[in-house]
Amino acid sequence: VQLQASGGGLVQAGGSLRLSCQASGRTFNFGLMGWFRQAPGKEREFVAAFDRGGGHTYYADVLKGRFAIARGNAKTMMYLEMNSLEPEDTAVYFCAARGNRVPISALQSASQYTYWGQGTQVTVSS
Repeated sequence: VQLQASGGGLVQAGGSLRLSCQASGRTFNFGLMGWFRQAPGKEREFVAAFDRGGGHTYYADVLKGRFAIARGNAKTMMYLEMNSLEPEDTAVYFCAARGNRVPISALQSASQYTYWGQGTQVTVSS
C-alpha cells in the first residue's frame, strides 16, 4: 500500500489550502486514516484522524475549527481542508493509515499508523 499526499504550497496568513491523500496498491478498508505534521526541529504531531468504522473525526485541540478532515467518495481518498492558516502551521504534512481501528486514546500517536505518505510542504507567510 502506498499513500500519496499532495496539495501543499505557499500561502499567505489567513489563506486556505486543501491537501489530498490517495492510497494505491493493495487496497482495503482502512480502519483509521489521519494527518500529521512536522515542522523543522520539532517532533511529528497529530493533526486530525478519520475513523472509518464509526465515521467519527478527531482533531488536535489547537486546530479545531480551522481544519477539517474528510474522506472522498472513493475509499482510497482523504482530504484535509485548512482555513485561516497561520505561520505556525508551516510544516510538512503527512497522511497515514492503518488497517484496523484503535482506541480513541491512541489515535493521536504516530506509532499507531502503519502506512505513511511522503509528505507535502505547507508554508504560510506572514
